[in-house]
Amino acid sequence: MAEEFSTDGMLDIYLFENEQLLEQLQESVLSQKDADCFDEDSINEIFRTMHTIKGSSGIMMFDNITAVSHKLEDIFYYLREAHPDNVPHLDLVDHVLRVADFISNEMDKIRDGNSADGDSSDIIKDLDKFLDMIKNGGTEGEEEAKEVPENVHEEPKHFYIAPVATSASHFYKIYISFSSKTEMVNVHAYKVVYALKEIAEDLLYSPEDILTDETAADKIMDEGFRILLQAQASEEEIRNIIGVGYDIESVDVYECAATEFLQGFDFGEQNAQIDLISSVESIEKKAQAEGGDKEEKKPEKPQMAPGDFVIKSKEPGKHKKLAKDKAKANKETFISVNVSKMDQLMDLIGELVISESVVLQNPDLKVPGLNLTNFNKAATQLSKISTDLQNVIMSMRMVPLTNLFQKMNRTVFDMSRKLGKDIEFEMVGEHTEVDKNISEHISDPLMHLVRNAVDHGIETNEERKESGKADKGKVTLSAKTEAGKVWISVSDNGKGLERDKILAKAKKQGILDDSKPESAYTDKEVYQFITLPGFSTNEQVTEYSGRGVGMDVVTQNIQAIGGTLEIDSTPGFGSTMNLKIPLTLAIIDGIVMEIGSSSFVMETGVIKQFVSVREDMMVHEPNGDEYIMLRGECLPVLRLGEWYGLKEYQKSVEDGMMLILEVEGKKVSLFVDKLIGKQEIVVKPIPSYVKKVKGLSGCTQLGDGSIALILDPVGLVE
Repeated sequence: MAEEFSTDGMLDIYLFENEQLLEQLQESVLSQKDADCFDEDSINEIFRTMHTIKGSSGIMMFDNITAVSHKLEDIFYYLREAHPDNVPHLDLVDHVLRVADFISNEMDKIRDGNSADGDSSDIIKDLDKFLDMIKNGGTEGEEEAKEVPENVHEEPKHFYIAPVATSASHFYKIYISFSSKTEMVNVHAYKVVYALKEIAEDLLYSPEDILTDETAADKIMDEGFRILLQAQASEEEIRNIIGVGYDIESVDVYECAATEFLQGFDFGEQNAQIDLISSVESIEKKAQAEGGDKEEKKPEKPQMAPGDFVIKSKEPGKHKKLAKDKAKANKETFISVNVSKMDQLMDLIGELVISESVVLQNPDLKVPGLNLTNFNKAATQLSKISTDLQNVIMSMRMVPLTNLFQKMNRTVFDMSRKLGKDIEFEMVGEHTEVDKNISEHISDPLMHLVRNAVDHGIETNEERKESGKADKGKVTLSAKTEAGKVWISVSDNGKGLERDKILAKAKKQGILDDSKPESAYTDKEVYQFITLPGFSTNEQVTEYSGRGVGMDVVTQNIQAIGGTLEIDSTPGFGSTMNLKIPLTLAIIDGIVMEIGSSSFVMETGVIKQFVSVREDMMVHEPNGDEYIMLRGECLPVLRLGEWYGLKEYQKSVEDGMMLILEVEGKKVSLFVDKLIGKQEIVVKPIPSYVKKVKGLSGCTQLGDGSIALILDPVGLVE
């Protein structure tokens, strides 16, 4: 029956759900990579993950993914049932990650519209070899020392122990009928089970194997789908979770006693359903047939599908409980939304902000004598709603850095294995949230910084031993939110940056200023040399470094989203790379200013103060450079009108305004004609046909309909 159905409509759900499963799998595996073995919960979790991916991939007819996930499932089935003591843990971790990489690569092909045609034969062969090895007591070809299942595909005998019920627990027997027009009813049945697991203390269903059993769909369509549920929920709540729609025709929910619940799927006469459809003769025949069978029928024992629920081993004096027994909390409801729709919604709120400015700054409102009391009240309410709407939509786009940090964890693990370095990876503040676009932009730069920390920063085990350092190197990835910015740092306890070596390389490449002695360069200025194109202190080209590319691209990518990179290092003790990036790229608070007939916008975060100056405060150098003395500090002056070659701008500093900007520890005084005011700015990219100009990062539309250019503080300060 399944072959008749089209799976096109399920593809997005398949990719989304399996991507989430693979992320959880990788997180679980990497969290225990340094342990001696996987604990029971992790074995159960990996088994369930592979079981689910195998089933859904089988339905979607991705045979190579089904085969490789089934083989890994076999290994964890054996680990769960036989409990061998001779399992090489790191080798097992490698096998799991290799399978996860293969499935992820195949899913990328599917997502791009290509066929999932990867060859999994080598992986399956290695998994078979690994399984034989652990079954043979750590050697190949020997007799099995332990009495274990001869065939790992054979279903184990389950001795079911129901979770202990509390006074708040209720027992339900549920019968679901699906519409005759519903396609792939087994998948719809699985969706019901998946939804009920959120509230279930105990959950059993029949048919058991609804994903991989080809006959399950026919059985559900003919006989209905039966569920036994133990939960602290009311009948109404259960009905709301299951729902009735185009796929489900009817839902019957019966509350029963615990003794009836334990009888299994024999729903009995007490809760018999009234058949209003069949003829009287059919009902009588059915009743006679059931009466003859009742004496021979024994109460059916509850069955449990492998991978659905695994009972933890019972400790003395304690009740059995489910391996994934979670504390009861307020249930949250989630819905998956296509990112393109979120982007469209963000664009619309941007247009709304612009339209709001056009309305509130309309020249018609400046006519003398108008009574605008009611208008101002309505405008205030509109502004409040608009701001709240922005905040909600922004929060919808915010994603935690957890997945990104886990990718870095995987990178450190793989590199440390290949380079033979013993490295510990620590994550701090991984739940910090940023805009999804920001997260995507910083993925590659962060990857490069982490690779540099492992390859350049951390010494070999022998070098660390000779220098008297701890045996393990350490890479720490941390994140925090502060003043509307996200701070992400990559630090290591390695050898640090060598100032003399960097200076020598810079001198060789002609980067140093001949008029400036080497001693005049601060450490931070020297360390910034490594971000220049083609700069590398590695003498040998390796798989990971030495080509002189990477750090300059890192800097460019970070600056492209309005971020900055700061480098700190202590020779012999390690280095820290600090990223400072905005929370979002869409809407910012800015100061609107005018120079001649042109309008510009500067983000408020980099402006430290506004200063009106007198001519006697200015210092003029013979080469044309200007400085201003402010509270004993000499700051360079940048006249924006001269910088961009504008016409009709103010020449006298006493007729304009100075903006003191601070970026990456550097300060500069920006001279403009006048300030217009503070405004929420919707950032728009500069069209591609316009030549890139230093000091500009985008453009926006003001309330009067005119276009203002958004200034890039990094480009102005450099």
